[in-house]
Amino acid sequence: MNKLELQKTANEVRKGIVTAVHGAKAGHPGGSLSAADIFTYLYFEEMNIDPKDPKKADRDRFVLSKGHTAPGLYSTLANRGYFPVEDLPTLRHLGSYLQGHPCMQETPGVDMSSGSLGQGISAAVGMALAAKMDNKDYRVYTLLGDGEIQEGQVWEASMFAGHRKLDNLVVIVDNNGLQIDGKIDDVCSPYPIDKKFEAFNFHVINIDGNDFDQIDKAFKEARATKGMPTAIICKTVKGKGVSFMENNAGWHGKAPNDEEYATAMADLEKIGKELGGAN
Repeated sequence: MNKLELQKTANEVRKGIVTAVHGAKAGHPGGSLSAADIFTYLYFEEMNIDPKDPKKADRDRFVLSKGHTAPGLYSTLANRGYFPVEDLPTLRHLGSYLQGHPCMQETPGVDMSSGSLGQGISAAVGMALAAKMDNKDYRVYTLLGDGEIQEGQVWEASMFAGHRKLDNLVVIVDNNGLQIDGKIDDVCSPYPIDKKFEAFNFHVINIDGNDFDQIDKAFKEARATKGMPTAIICKTVKGKGVSFMENNAGWHGKAPNDEEYATAMADLEKIGKELGGAN
């Protein structure tokens, strides 16, 4: 995909996020929207995957460590063809396969169940080690929240990954600056994030996580990096694309009502038109 196609696709992913959370009357739109460009790049450009064969042995793996942003992952999987986009509004409904947090038993394309913060990266590190032990060349990607990295388990996993030189592992931090209680540096500052990962023997790349040129360059650099895992620290805008959600901690875990939903979709429709219409 070229940059414009990726931008259009990410905008469709954002529409799906807003639609899913509105349909659920619950969920986490802010961090899903901030990471939409990262989700889009991974599933439409970077990863070796096949929606028709979600369990193929040599596929690249993705673990959503910040599992509460499942609406972002689900919308991406739906737009990629794993299941119908029309099912997104069933998020969190009784009997739906789109649970509030990712479930590998229920949802096509989900490689690991997650939700308890800090645990996803540990699973991803285990997957990357397994690939090395089995002499397989699949790669493993995991997305963390910047609030999530206040969890100690994150750094245990990182220490292990650096020590084992897991160069098939890419840790992505969605650094949108906000968590449920407010600014991350007010709650329990994890800064400087890059220096911490460097201390655990990671190759570290700092980028604007809402800029596809920078995203593309970073993942190519990660692929070329040998002998150590890579951490991509992505500076993003929480609630990206929806005017009243942007940089607003109140939209960490809240669903839009009907009026807010209409405003949000109008915002995204406008962006779509500026990009030249939907795909």
